[in-house]
Amino acid sequence: MAAATPLQISPFSFPPKPNTTSPLSLLPQCTSLRELKQIQAFTIKTHLQNDITVLTKLISFCTLNPNATSMDHAHHLFDQIPQPDIVVFNSMARGYARSDSPLRAIVLFSDILCSGLIPDDYTFPSLLKACASSKALQEGKQLHCLAIKLGLNHNIYVCPTLINMYTEFNDVNAARRVFDKIVEPCVVCYNAIITGYARSSRPNEALSLFRELQASNLKPTDVTLLSVLSSCALLGALDLGRWIHEYVKKHGFDKYVKVNTALIDMYAKCGSLDDAVSVFENMSVRDTQAWSAMIMAYATHGNGSKAISLFEEMKRARVQPDEISFLGLLHACSHTGLVGEGCGYFYSMSDKYGIVPGIKHYGCMVDLLSRAGRLDEAYKFIDVLPIKPTPILWRTLLSACSSHGNVELAKRVIGRIFELDDSHGGDYVILSNLCARAGRWEDVNYLRKLMKDKGVVKVPGCSSVEVNNVVHEFFSGEGVQSVSTDLHRALDRLVKELKLVGYVPDTSLVCHADMEDQDKEITLRYHSEKLAIAFGLLNSPPGTTIRVVKNLRVCRDCHSAAKLISLIFDRQIILRDVQRFHHFKDGKCSCGDYW
Repeated sequence: MAAATPLQISPFSFPPKPNTTSPLSLLPQCTSLRELKQIQAFTIKTHLQNDITVLTKLISFCTLNPNATSMDHAHHLFDQIPQPDIVVFNSMARGYARSDSPLRAIVLFSDILCSGLIPDDYTFPSLLKACASSKALQEGKQLHCLAIKLGLNHNIYVCPTLINMYTEFNDVNAARRVFDKIVEPCVVCYNAIITGYARSSRPNEALSLFRELQASNLKPTDVTLLSVLSSCALLGALDLGRWIHEYVKKHGFDKYVKVNTALIDMYAKCGSLDDAVSVFENMSVRDTQAWSAMIMAYATHGNGSKAISLFEEMKRARVQPDEISFLGLLHACSHTGLVGEGCGYFYSMSDKYGIVPGIKHYGCMVDLLSRAGRLDEAYKFIDVLPIKPTPILWRTLLSACSSHGNVELAKRVIGRIFELDDSHGGDYVILSNLCARAGRWEDVNYLRKLMKDKGVVKVPGCSSVEVNNVVHEFFSGEGVQSVSTDLHRALDRLVKELKLVGYVPDTSLVCHADMEDQDKEITLRYHSEKLAIAFGLLNSPPGTTIRVVKNLRVCRDCHSAAKLISLIFDRQIILRDVQRFHHFKDGKCSCGDYW
């Protein structure tokens, strides 16, 4: 028998290894749901389709950037798990909370509760966010109760989302009660409540909490500063805003584009356009929001040509404009009477850039046409809108009817307003005053009786002025029937000086048939704008700019007085009303009396 030939194996030749690649190792390279399904097919081929770890990873991928299709697939995978744990449910809740159907997170939560699964501290943040997104307040309160029952209401992850949820429902007082029960609030909790106050237009409380945060050992973040700067803007507190700007630079927060954009917005709303321009020009990186903020700043300060010029520069820089960019352009055109240009920009939004106009853009168009006296055209524009008009659109036209003395159209417009909201005192007052100036006292009496019957009250004029880092507020009428003070006596002397250079009180603005002209003059004298300006003159050095913020539109008489005050006292007065800025200098206003 012949000897067997020994098997010769090369040292570099081995039998092939079986394929042991894990399907999960492919997930980091996965970029779409289609690719995920290929990986899922691989798990089926390798008999891992029922592995809880694999299913959890697949579900987590679907919920990273959730949309309707990916969340449906995630739910399909979730249903394949006989006994899902809280970790995989948390992934599902997080996905639904950030999707277009957040309420499904609550429905799914009800199902898993029935199965005996206990939520943990990672469960509540997503569920509370889902309640806020879907306006499900009652479900949110029930979750709050459950968190208390489970002892999680003071948890570092749960508290901030509870605060955020209540502020989303405009219940900042409930949010504050949650915050006040935290023994040692973290900076995230501070950010949540400060942001809630800022968004609820309660800037004083926001700034008070910021000071409390600074007094603790916690360090503010960029999120803190965004809300603090927003609060400064709401108050018109320029000195405080400048201090915050120094804080931003000192602690390196100026590296954030969003913080710089908030600085631009703050300076613009506090009346310092030069500071806003300086921040913008010193930015190394400018995104769409930064460009838009600067365009809006130029527009609200009445510098329409620069707003339009900056928009053209933005296009040359190949930065895509957004809805805020066009809002600024339309404001610019409205405040400077550029009707043709404004219409062109409005229609280019959708035709050229694919941006669907919102209610604010429609409002700007109504304002643009109304200011130019094209009242019937503005009425038709509102009447044929593709969306339901809001009372604000009609109020813009009502105000223009008053400016142009069109009583009949104003009566038609207020009828449209009352169909939507008859509780706003300003609507009655505008039409009543318009009818009074036209001598239609029967209409005046009817409107005043209607106001009384409905319990509608007029919002009082309120103006604030910042002196030595303190914001002082004044209300129209203060001093009419009160004991004379230094401020009132100073205002009385000021009016006498104004009369020497040609000031004549416009008593036609006080529409009371039984009131003598002298009494009407006194009523005008103690308007909140004049009180704030007089206080600024008394309490600031000569040559200092006086910055006033008013909650309503500046009245015609105060506008005339402010021009003369700027001339007599060689002061620049910057007055921000509900619509725009007025820069008074050397007896002139930046609006060119087109307002």
